[in-house]
Amino acid sequence: MATSIVGVAIIMSCEHCETDHDESVHLERHNDRKPIVLSVVAGTLLLIGLVLKFILDMEIFSLAVFLASAGVAGHQIVIDGLRSILHRRLSISFLMTVAAVGAFFVGQGEEGAAVLFLFSIAGVLEERAIEGTKKSLQALVKLAPETAFVRRGGKEVELTIREVKVGDKVIVRPGGRIPVDGAVSVGMSTVDQSSVTGESMPVTKQKGDTVFAGTINHDGVLEIDVTKGSDETVISKIVKMVKEAKEKKSVTEKFVERFSTYYTPLVLVGAVSVAIVPPLFFGLPFSDWVYRALVLLVISCPCALAISTPITMISGITGATRQGVLVKGGIYIEELSKVKAIAFDKTGTLTIGKPKVMDVLPSHNPVTTAKLLSIASSLESMSHHPLAKAIVEHSELERVKPRDVTNFQEMMGKGVKGTIAGEDYYVGSPGMFQELGLRVNKEHIEDLERAGKTILLVGNEDEVLGTIGIKDKVRDEARESILHLRQHGLKTIMLTGDNSTVAREAAKELGIEEYHAGLLPEEKVKIVDELKEKYGGVVMIGDGINDAPALAHATVGVAMGAAGSDVALETCDVALMRDEPMKIPYLIDLSIKTMRRMKENIIAAILVKSTFAIFAIPGLTPLWLAVAVGDMGLTLAVILNAMRVSNLKTEILHHR
Repeated sequence: MATSIVGVAIIMSCEHCETDHDESVHLERHNDRKPIVLSVVAGTLLLIGLVLKFILDMEIFSLAVFLASAGVAGHQIVIDGLRSILHRRLSISFLMTVAAVGAFFVGQGEEGAAVLFLFSIAGVLEERAIEGTKKSLQALVKLAPETAFVRRGGKEVELTIREVKVGDKVIVRPGGRIPVDGAVSVGMSTVDQSSVTGESMPVTKQKGDTVFAGTINHDGVLEIDVTKGSDETVISKIVKMVKEAKEKKSVTEKFVERFSTYYTPLVLVGAVSVAIVPPLFFGLPFSDWVYRALVLLVISCPCALAISTPITMISGITGATRQGVLVKGGIYIEELSKVKAIAFDKTGTLTIGKPKVMDVLPSHNPVTTAKLLSIASSLESMSHHPLAKAIVEHSELERVKPRDVTNFQEMMGKGVKGTIAGEDYYVGSPGMFQELGLRVNKEHIEDLERAGKTILLVGNEDEVLGTIGIKDKVRDEARESILHLRQHGLKTIMLTGDNSTVAREAAKELGIEEYHAGLLPEEKVKIVDELKEKYGGVVMIGDGINDAPALAHATVGVAMGAAGSDVALETCDVALMRDEPMKIPYLIDLSIKTMRRMKENIIAAILVKSTFAIFAIPGLTPLWLAVAVGDMGLTLAVILNAMRVSNLKTEILHHR
């Protein structure tokens, strides 16, 4: 999305290190220069104190200046730390307060002041690093205007979005942002849909076309029939799903969370032991070992480790969303990085989903083409299957009007039947007619199928009246997408209800290694389960409606073209807002790189923390360095590394 959903990182602050500030106070601080000014003043005082102590040898005066620097930089840190303890929560602010007080106590005033100064600086930098992410979510929420111009009672009135009802007519002028989901009833214009679908180029909209809330009308006046309430628009669903994505955590995220809960107490126990055991049992200098314990205390905060996984995952989700790909949780990013096989539905996924009638062939006289089309279109007008729509559209072009149908029945995966003028008729697959016990010309059908056409027969209780050949065009990007997936080492499989001849031709054209043909919806589920057993994990890609059961059974279910389908948005794990097969290899590539960044962050956090802890015990790590590098510096580095994922530009998309 143009506005991106990096903003969800607002929820990713380390729970072990949070203060009590509510969101309004937190956001207010982002827009306030006060912390920066205080840090500058504190830094200046710290520098003066260092000059007084180490150059002018004025320790008494330097101690006063160090205290002033600590007060300026750390007054809010101390307040936050005490507040967290009152609420029975161990925060980084409290740990830093203890470290600073302890440093002054053992005669290291410059270290105490430096701890609070560096902590304040690093805190400002860290907040600035994720400030943009918070603003992005706010911008996403505000995409849809708060008001709309509605035509009521012959007048144009301005109403709040919540006052607009389904069935109202909304007027959107050039340059205006469309406030509702609906269908164009009057006018023609180009619309920027990048905020919803990720499309870089505006799309022409005219009468009957669907438009989405939050998109921008460019150059014409549009009158739109409202089809969804303000809380049911695509953009509102996306915001809701992204907010909920944090709950669907990956295995790695859950592990790091559990590890972090044990890490801090263990290091705290170690810090106390370092402060007490050597002086009491070995007679070593108390001040030296308290100082070393303070260093361990600072290192004990798991901020960098705890934040390394969620913020990386959210950055990955953001990167996908910017490309019009909605991922519903980190668990799916992790699974996508590990899968070995990808199964595709054919119609509407690998093909454009708008099959065309190529042949209308009566079996014998006196059956005419018009009669055959009349029977077929009458029955298929009651169905929503893509092949049914192709027949109806062809009949309209041929100006053949459908007739009244009674006793209509749809046989899933086989065909339809109904009564016209008192006689029962059937339209469906050759297999259905064989089940009815009617004679089928197999050679004639095979000739048509070898040309890559799907065959439907039309008949009554006694005989087959004719044949209709239908062909769906392969999507331009589909073959390239399959090629990229195979280069990733992934097995590609096609699942289709078409017969084996049509499936074989399509698989050959696409470069797909394996296909399963003649499948009913429940049989697709069975194949998906078998693929999971064989490969350990499988992605299923379909339209999200007819393939909903298979999507639900897959390790990750991906719905293509979900922007116009509520069912797809609800049932899938990943939604491609547009019909773009190239987004599949992009998604796989992004998931792999997201997990790579996450592992980098985890390894960096553990190595740096453990290294500082080891060197702290023999006294080789100064307190200021533990803060600057081992804690807040490391946290900032982890955040910045994670945010690289959200701006990832893959070679796959550039290759186009």
